[in-house]
Amino acid sequence: MLNIRYELTKTPKAKPQDETKLGFGHIFTDHMFVMDYITGKGWHDARIVPYEDFRISPAAMCLHYGQTVFEGLKAYRTASGDIQFFRPIENFKRMNVSNDRLVIPRIDEQDCLQALHALVEVDKDWVPHTDGASLYIRPFIISVDPFLGVKPADHYMFFIILSPSGAYYETGLNPVSIYVESKYVRAVRGGMGFAKTGGNYAASLIGQDEAHKQNYSQVLWLDGVEQKYIEEVGAMNIMFVIDGEVVTPMLQGSILPGITRKSALDVCRAKGIPVSERRITIQEVADAYDNGKLSEVFGTGTAAVISPVGHLKWNDKVMTINNNEIGPISQMLYDTMTGIQWGKIEDTFGWVEKL
Repeated sequence: MLNIRYELTKTPKAKPQDETKLGFGHIFTDHMFVMDYITGKGWHDARIVPYEDFRISPAAMCLHYGQTVFEGLKAYRTASGDIQFFRPIENFKRMNVSNDRLVIPRIDEQDCLQALHALVEVDKDWVPHTDGASLYIRPFIISVDPFLGVKPADHYMFFIILSPSGAYYETGLNPVSIYVESKYVRAVRGGMGFAKTGGNYAASLIGQDEAHKQNYSQVLWLDGVEQKYIEEVGAMNIMFVIDGEVVTPMLQGSILPGITRKSALDVCRAKGIPVSERRITIQEVADAYDNGKLSEVFGTGTAAVISPVGHLKWNDKVMTINNNEIGPISQMLYDTMTGIQWGKIEDTFGWVEKL
């Protein structure tokens, strides 16, 4: 169990008055959690301190060699005022999977959970009250040795920062448009695709930029070898409803094992909806569309939960999915999972953890 040291701010910031204008990722709470790792000493000096800029050397290894990992989850305020998390231990388990791949020392998952509870307890007044808004939580680890050499570091820092964020869908659950990237690749099996690390997102920026140039909001990546098998969207896993079955790419080391992805599949199975995790080509999706068997496409992720897809562009072929409207399975998943997260419906899966 962590012995957490508290150093609370003497100058608390004014909280946002209009929670409909929170946006995402640019407002931060009064405090952050910090803990250090040094080879031979392990993880130590757990502390909650005022949120502020911190100093590292210009030679810090994270800046040059990308030895970093991060996670993303949320805290939700229920109608009764309680604060709760959605499967937080799964995030810290996944962080350790990323740590293993990036040769970062593992961190005790229960210690992470304790740190999360302690920090949110201190800054609980920052958890939004507006329906659909939430407190975004960003745990991350960086290597900070001042050394210009390629090797695993000896000194790391673990942080948790908090950011009140507005509703993802401010005007309703509207379908997004997705561009299939056919030139660049994001990851390959044996690489870092399954880890939540900055390099994966840096690799995705060029495809995202191209998608925006073509007036598409997000990019769908294909496999890095043959460029025909579907992998994931830049910030989401992807699912297709083909002939009544929910089909999603299997986990084989090149895509992120999403917690929302896993939860959505569990909900489908619980409701008797057929589910298949397997390799699926973009050509199979196009053929299913031409044959009238592709009824829905949707993404799954922490930010949006469920993001229905209205248009899918592959080369010169533009597929309009379900008349650019949300489908029944997408709507059911969104209603079920957000209902559990905000405490509006019973959590029969045991996923909710109270603060």
